[in-house]
Amino acid sequence: MVNLKKKILSFGFFVILLTLNLTISCKSKPYYQTIKIEGKKIAITNEKGENEAVSNYVKPYNEKINNDLNSVLAYCEVTQDKSNGKWQTNIGNLLAQVTFEMGNPIFNKRENKNIDVCLLNHGGIRAIIPKGNVTTRTAFEVMPFENSLIVVGLTGKEIKDLAEFVIKEKRPHPLYGITIFINKENNEIKKIAINNSPVVEDKIYYVATSDYLANGGDNMSFFKDSKIKYDLDYKLRNILIDYFKKVDTIPNIETERIIPE
Repeated sequence: MVNLKKKILSFGFFVILLTLNLTISCKSKPYYQTIKIEGKKIAITNEKGENEAVSNYVKPYNEKINNDLNSVLAYCEVTQDKSNGKWQTNIGNLLAQVTFEMGNPIFNKRENKNIDVCLLNHGGIRAIIPKGNVTTRTAFEVMPFENSLIVVGLTGKEIKDLAEFVIKEKRPHPLYGITIFINKENNEIKKIAINNSPVVEDKIYYVATSDYLANGGDNMSFFKDSKIKYDLDYKLRNILIDYFKKVDTIPNIETERIIPE
């Protein structure tokens, strides 16, 4: 009987200690608030040799990148410039044709279909291709963005919307595979040909463009509204680099895509 009392007393003492412990631990913790933030600007320079170790560490990587960018890939006989031309430019013609030539074999292999037209945007061309040696750096300067090649399916009616947009814009957007004949007096569209054939309204045509334009960029809503899209996972800049590696001399393409009559 005595032992039982001792056990009851011990258990009661344990309960009291546990209750006190929980009470103490449940008290509100101190409230902390940030009242001031200080910062210090540390310049990355070579003054007084402070960052010599950093420079030495980065130097081999920097040299390798520059060597890769400066590697000569091809030769350009004339300067390719987006500012020379009302309806089309030699660099615009080149980029559209190169996109078609490099993208179509991939599209054909994956989908058993062919690209009919290529439309890129004039504003996406960020530099000239100067006369002389063409390097990897040239491709990065012409196309510094990470845009990828998308093929969009458009009906013949939507192709007409595309043509009307291009004429209304009055900018030499890069075109390939399509010819737009306009009235030279008022720029009204007279006829449109794809692969030298008149456009059929209910036929699906496959248009190569950038992911930016395919999503409606530059107000190209005729791309955005389409439900038929294929991502070829091929960056436009890489297309240009691969083309430079493929050819010895870059052609000067002056084919007219918009013809006033």
